[in-house]
Amino acid sequence: MTVTTDATVTTHATDAIVTTDTTDTTVTTVTSDTPVMTGKARTTRTAVTTDKAVTVAAPPPTAMTRTYDLSVTTQGPLYPPSEIVDENGDFVVIGRINRPGPDGATVSEWGSAVVSPDSPLPPLGQNLPYDILRELDCADPTSADSLTQLYTLPLPLPCNNYPMLFAPEQRPDAHEVKRPSYPLHGAPIPDLREEDGPKVREPITLGQWVKARAQLEVHVPAHRRSADFSFAFTGLIPDSLYTVMSLREHDLDPAGPTRPGPLGVPNAFISDSNGMAHYRATLPNPFPEAGSPGSNRVINVVVLWMSYQQNYGGAIGHFGLGGDIHAQLKLKGPSFLEFTTIPAS
Repeated sequence: MTVTTDATVTTHATDAIVTTDTTDTTVTTVTSDTPVMTGKARTTRTAVTTDKAVTVAAPPPTAMTRTYDLSVTTQGPLYPPSEIVDENGDFVVIGRINRPGPDGATVSEWGSAVVSPDSPLPPLGQNLPYDILRELDCADPTSADSLTQLYTLPLPLPCNNYPMLFAPEQRPDAHEVKRPSYPLHGAPIPDLREEDGPKVREPITLGQWVKARAQLEVHVPAHRRSADFSFAFTGLIPDSLYTVMSLREHDLDPAGPTRPGPLGVPNAFISDSNGMAHYRATLPNPFPEAGSPGSNRVINVVVLWMSYQQNYGGAIGHFGLGGDIHAQLKLKGPSFLEFTTIPAS
């Protein structure tokens, strides 16, 4: 017996296109003690397409890692122009040099020069051309410049427009302290006795300073609640105490600068006899979404040589800016924009 079934499909859909595909299918039925009956049934399939948007789940977040090469410097912010001076008290600048630009503007380009401490001083957030005494030759290790002996800045800090109190609990009087400039290797380490064996005994020259190299790896895990910072160093001043600080986007904000802080606590490491070292730190939510309420992203990291061979807990230094800390390596400009982290909660 042959059975043919005709099926009619009615579809109600808003803004829909209905496509009907009809095929013939052979159906075989087997029952005990009965003949085999074979029939053909017509089967109708209907596909419905609508213009409504389909929501697709976003892929889960993944970890991200980036690597950066740090640059040799002697500069923190643009004022004071350097955190190192020579024996004459002139700034030894490796960093952004303020020079006259077109139409009376000031341009800041990476370079190296000897700059007068009597350079004009603008308000925080503004720039004026430095009084450049001469250009520096940092590339030739046999040049006279490479033999320049390096010194701390005197206190109060010259040519400084940054009113930050770096250690408000430890040195609330930091702005009133007066000290001369010292050779880097001869800064008066507190409570030092000769029999205790100071390790940095020889003058530190510009030629030694510019040998420093560093590579930084930043890793943000998939959970995005923190970031890991891992450093590898070569060419540092041997047997010296170093620290690492972070610079955040509002630390130099003229409307209300925030206090720069350590990159991890403790933030200290010691170079070995060959000038090599490693350092790592993990910070909670260092890269909040730009513009989010209360955000203050880390935009740079700075490696500091510590002339008093000590670190300062939750502060980067007592006086900062060449008084007791000296920037030797950093990134040339704001960085880490590719990362976004979130609060732990």
